[in-house]
Amino acid sequence: MDREILFWLNGLGSPGFDTFWVTFTQIYTWIPLYLLLFFLLFRRRPWRIALSLTLTMVLSLLTTLLLTNWVKNSVRRLRPNNDPEVQELIRILQEPVDFSFFSGHAAFSFCLTTLAVLVLRKDYRWIYTLYLWPVLLAYSRIYVGVHFPGDVLVGALAGSALAVLAYFLVARRLQTRA
Repeated sequence: MDREILFWLNGLGSPGFDTFWVTFTQIYTWIPLYLLLFFLLFRRRPWRIALSLTLTMVLSLLTTLLLTNWVKNSVRRLRPNNDPEVQELIRILQEPVDFSFFSGHAAFSFCLTTLAVLVLRKDYRWIYTLYLWPVLLAYSRIYVGVHFPGDVLVGALAGSALAVLAYFLVARRLQTRA
């Protein structure tokens, strides 16, 4: 079923949108969004609390990246662009050579978004719209042919879970001091 969904989602692509999705999938493209999140955090919190929450976010993201790499190297699932059974049947716009399961992009973006939403939801009602970013970023990984849908789904769940864990272990207590 994972492959069938990959074929369908990847097959929605067209050359006219390729540049957009290749750019969209790059994490550095989103630096302005990261800066906005930190600006919003520092705008509504005392400096020391905001700095501690920023450190919590950075440590959560590092943990997410370490967990992602450990799982990828343990599971060793081939990416669609490297899988001989599917590579001839999909559109491939990028060709990373590492492993696929689970998506680091999905884990990273869902971790950051979930933690930001948990921390900022009382200050900015619109903050939930940020979830559009990781959902589209996860889709972009399928569009460019480097992840199966299950990879991005598990990445999204792992990143969100780590964010919730960080929130309940650290960030929630910090917020009560604000």
